[in-house]
Amino acid sequence: MTRYKLLDGIKVQFTAEEEAQRDIEEAKALEEKAGYDAEEWKRNRQAEYPSMDDCIHALLDGGDTLTELQAKRTATKNKYPKSGA
Repeated sequence: MTRYKLLDGIKVQFTAEEEAQRDIEEAKALEEKAGYDAEEWKRNRQAEYPSMDDCIHALLDGGDTLTELQAKRTATKNKYPKSGA
């Protein structure tokens, strides 16, 4: 793939060294994106999980409150399974 840059308003082709540097930068960016995407399920899951306060209150209240909390946790786990990583 031929790349160009603007130099004093003129379109100029990259040198071999610039091409090589750009390839390195693109590979690094793709690697970082892959790492970010691999952890996306974890961030999504964490955002939808009940808070610690919700968990504590559900444990203390018991009954329907605890049942509802467990249902919410299970739904979140099913929506963002660890195997999706």
